[in-house]
Amino acid sequence: METEINGIVVIDKPADITSAKVVAIVKKLLRAKKVGHTGTLDPFATGVMICCINQATRLARFFLSGYKTYEAVLRLGLETDTQDGTGAVTSRCETFEFSEKKIRSTLDQFIGTITQQPPVFSALKHKGVPLYKFARSGQPVRKAARRVEIESIEIRAIELPEVRFLVSCSAGTYIRTLCADIGTALGCGGHLKALRRIESSGFSIHEAISLPELEALAASGNVRGHIMGMAAALRCMPSLVADSALIDKIRYGKPLTNLDIGAGRKDLSGDVVKVLDPENRLLAILNFNKKDGTYKYNCVFRP
Repeated sequence: METEINGIVVIDKPADITSAKVVAIVKKLLRAKKVGHTGTLDPFATGVMICCINQATRLARFFLSGYKTYEAVLRLGLETDTQDGTGAVTSRCETFEFSEKKIRSTLDQFIGTITQQPPVFSALKHKGVPLYKFARSGQPVRKAARRVEIESIEIRAIELPEVRFLVSCSAGTYIRTLCADIGTALGCGGHLKALRRIESSGFSIHEAISLPELEALAASGNVRGHIMGMAAALRCMPSLVADSALIDKIRYGKPLTNLDIGAGRKDLSGDVVKVLDPENRLLAILNFNKKDGTYKYNCVFRP
């Protein structure tokens, strides 16, 4: 009987398909019981989508807050109701008397901690209903502004009315809102014309495979070699290889102390640790309670 696939596959999402559809395709190709992703991309956008398979869906929470990097194209002079190229044009400006210095200085103003008003056409929910549904029915709902972090913005090309740039930002940042706000700051308006995510929570576009590539691997029976194991996916989390005594304690959910984990391990001083078996398979994720020196179970995985 074939063993269940548990792990991460990084997909290079194509344009003109929803993130939910990508998940459905991955689930079908891998014959998985469960597949989830760690960050929605708009249908027109492309690039990195981290898909978690079966037991690995429980790891999604550890990737949701990671920084992301995008290649974006800002189209100046046209504002749309969706802040991207899929919406209706709401304002036009034909004058572009901006020097390169002016454009660069304007974009630099958005580096750091900024406040964003989430777009009314978004998957954020109000009373359990996505905002875009309210907007499409002519009753847009505006969520409270929130703070996000723009780590860096690097201009790649200026060919007015378009500006191509690279941006690294915190989770929850709307690049189309960033583009709209830049257009407002320049006084001509603007929208996001194209978007490609090239990194998410440490996973790069260079690790991603396309859906046709995944389909070919699944058909050939070689797909397992392209699935990242759960332990390997938690790249930055401190790890501990469990001995037989610790494996038994985890298996039966017994209380754990620093003595069980290894009080002298300096690399385990953080709040979270992954526990591996001797074959490097993920057994559990534990949270350290600094008050009483115990470890609480965050996730325990089936053998």
